[in-house]
Amino acid sequence: MDDFTFQCATKIIFGKGTENNVGEETKRFSNKILLHYGKESIKKSGLYDRITKSLKQVGISYVELSGVVPNPRLSLVKNGIELCKENKIDFILAVGGGSVIDSAKAIAVGVYHDGDVWDFFSKGIQPKKALPIGVVLTIPAAGSEASNASVITNEEIHRKSAFLSELVRPKFAILNPELTFTLPKFQTACGIADMMAHVFERYFTNSADVDLTDKLCEASLRSIIKNARIVIANQQNYDARANIMWASTLAHNGLLGTGRIEDWASHGIEHELSAFYDIAHGAGLAVIFPAWMNYVYKHDVKRFAQFAKEVWMINESDDEKAALAAIEHTRLFFKEIGLPTTLKELHINNEKFEQMAKRCEGRGSFVKLTKEDIIKIYEIALG
Repeated sequence: MDDFTFQCATKIIFGKGTENNVGEETKRFSNKILLHYGKESIKKSGLYDRITKSLKQVGISYVELSGVVPNPRLSLVKNGIELCKENKIDFILAVGGGSVIDSAKAIAVGVYHDGDVWDFFSKGIQPKKALPIGVVLTIPAAGSEASNASVITNEEIHRKSAFLSELVRPKFAILNPELTFTLPKFQTACGIADMMAHVFERYFTNSADVDLTDKLCEASLRSIIKNARIVIANQQNYDARANIMWASTLAHNGLLGTGRIEDWASHGIEHELSAFYDIAHGAGLAVIFPAWMNYVYKHDVKRFAQFAKEVWMINESDDEKAALAAIEHTRLFFKEIGLPTTLKELHINNEKFEQMAKRCEGRGSFVKLTKEDIIKIYEIALG
């Protein structure tokens, strides 16, 4: 096991009706906030009214910024920064999924930055100060509600990039599984692929003697798979939704990666797809991860055989056969829940493979990937 520092200061408020307490939680930090969200879905569902009522009851005023889309845009982040400065905002409440939360995080650091907020994503500059953030989660997927990461798309240059800072880990996150009942099946499935990918990025490691976190990763994956099948069949099963929602948070709050070196090559490879083709991140991961697995499994066949036995319950004594079976089980599971498993299904051809591969070469720690390696992974994913 490798040395590590673990910190997750986000307060989790979990359960039915918990969004009604958002005013009380926010009041601890501010009386004037930015209310940040996506489009009209939170108004149609009544969530917007419940949140604004709770804020008004405790005397919190708010300025609104809506319009966040999947693969959140840098241009909206810049609008949010100016809005916060003009209105002397000192807290951001993000209502939505990972895209809204990531957008809020970028705004939070941009308010105190003299230069371009894209500097944090493109130059490796670390923020020194950020506005505090709170979350009402509506889409379990990205795990951004308790992570230190933000991922933003610069639409002008077709780049999708991330930065990490403890300053943007939310102060609180309200998780009510009931808010996910009306999610479309495809969006639910994309979220499931995203959270599984967050576990995969940590599970496939070269770190030795990590038995405890191996078991945590394996149990998380088994639970996600079990409850995913339930929610795809029955959208309003509260207990399955609750398990999925909590798994999403645990998959990306840092716990499962403690003591082990993480990989993150597949996310980098997929980010290029999202940046160029604006596809759903989870859908892209459902295509890329099995392709990556097929390309790298021989690096550590025994780990993939362990994955077969402990996650997919495959009883096969030959390690390579077990590894290949597990990879196929993963692909078929994504297909079962309604996700694409080839780039052709996403109407993506090989036109930009070399360009995308060049931009993310050198990624990975399980196997460090060259540009040629990444092109081959894209070719496997093509189908």
